[in-house]
Amino acid sequence: MTQDYIGFKKALAWEQEKDGQEGYSVKYPDGYVSWSPKEVFEKAYLPVGNENKIMIENVKDFIKETYTTKIGEKTTLVRAILVNGYEIIEYSSCVDPNNYDEELGKKYAMQKIESKVWMLLGFLLQTANNGIK
Repeated sequence: MTQDYIGFKKALAWEQEKDGQEGYSVKYPDGYVSWSPKEVFEKAYLPVGNENKIMIENVKDFIKETYTTKIGEKTTLVRAILVNGYEIIEYSSCVDPNNYDEELGKKYAMQKIESKVWMLLGFLLQTANNGIK
């Protein structure tokens, strides 16, 4: 019987052509070395540098696009679509509608979104480092 699996791996990689095709040589923690086409590799792996931590650049790069909407008289709603298609929605409200500022509302909602993305990417890195069992 076959079934689908999801997985998380951490690997050391460097750009390397093979048979005239762009790609990456990949070395896994157990020493196994393989080669992967560029498009396949870049779809599966997020670069984290050599620090083994998520950086603000990783977080910002993971947010593909955002949409901002005013709701009612004093609430800003921001919908962020991540590069993997996952969506996060956050909001910010002021007390007095006379103080409403969409840019400020977006700023505060984006701080919440970035915090969630940071947590999600941290979870991904922790799983890549330690596996799932």
